[in-house]
Amino acid sequence: MAASAGGVEALRTLAAGLAADLPAAIFVVLHIPATGRSLLGPILDRESAFTAVVAEDAMAIQPGLIYVAPADRHLLVRRDRIELSRGPKENGVRPAADPMFRSLARAWGPAAIGVVLSGALDDGSAGTVSMSEAGGTVIVQDPADALVPGMPASAIAANPPDYTLPLAEIGGVLERLVRAAAPAPREEEAMPSVPDPDDHLRAEQRPAGPASGFTCPECSGALWEVKDGALARYRCRVGHTYSEDAMVEAQGQAVEAALWTALEVLEERGELLRRIAGRMEGKPRSARRFEESAREALDRAALIRRALSMGVGSYALTVDQMLEETAG
Repeated sequence: MAASAGGVEALRTLAAGLAADLPAAIFVVLHIPATGRSLLGPILDRESAFTAVVAEDAMAIQPGLIYVAPADRHLLVRRDRIELSRGPKENGVRPAADPMFRSLARAWGPAAIGVVLSGALDDGSAGTVSMSEAGGTVIVQDPADALVPGMPASAIAANPPDYTLPLAEIGGVLERLVRAAAPAPREEEAMPSVPDPDDHLRAEQRPAGPASGFTCPECSGALWEVKDGALARYRCRVGHTYSEDAMVEAQGQAVEAALWTALEVLEERGELLRRIAGRMEGKPRSARRFEESAREALDRAALIRRALSMGVGSYALTVDQMLEETAG
């Protein structure tokens, strides 16, 4: 199960409806800050007949348990155990849904079920493509029923799921699917020719696909465009990976950070130039030159401050206005 903004209540509802004898193990990724501590395990443990725990590396997979991804670790599902990875962030987050779904598809194939719940942007969409290609079942919360519809809507657009349901109906479908005769789990060792995209201990190679001309918001390395079915994603040499929505979001954050830096430098420069001008006694021409330079720096700083107050979506328009005003 994967969720982000608005997903805690959805996860609580699903956990509360689990029958104690349901023969399944459940893995949960919820986007949380890297420096935070996940409280989701204790919350779900209080709500559910299952036992909810924060996942640990090499923990054995057992039915009746809910394994919650800890902060700053990808949760990877193997055939008999869990692996926690500090591999590169995907879609700007760690833990991310895509690596969990990919590993689940690889290890359990047709016996795997992926659930996408409320959340922003589109983490999980590429992972559900892998789930479907492996013969697994994909369930997506109806976007109209989700508190934040971004993740469910993106998953539906990327790959038509097996079920699109309001939250109240997901538990019943899960119960029916799990109790049905499930195919045997897939033998990972039987596919040695297929590289494991989540094995970040190996030396990374240049990603397949054409160079995008963009740079990675995380490490500033070159990005290549890779395809997951019809989905386009961007991946750098070390493995940071972005969907198109996540790339737009990350670039917006980078633009804002750059503008705040420029604002600080320009205001500091204006103050320095004015201080120098004030010390130019007996040198009016030099003082005037420094004062004009200070005013120019502070005027540019004021324009940047105005751009920041207008928000990321207004930057392009504001930059055009700044150029016109500066030229005038």
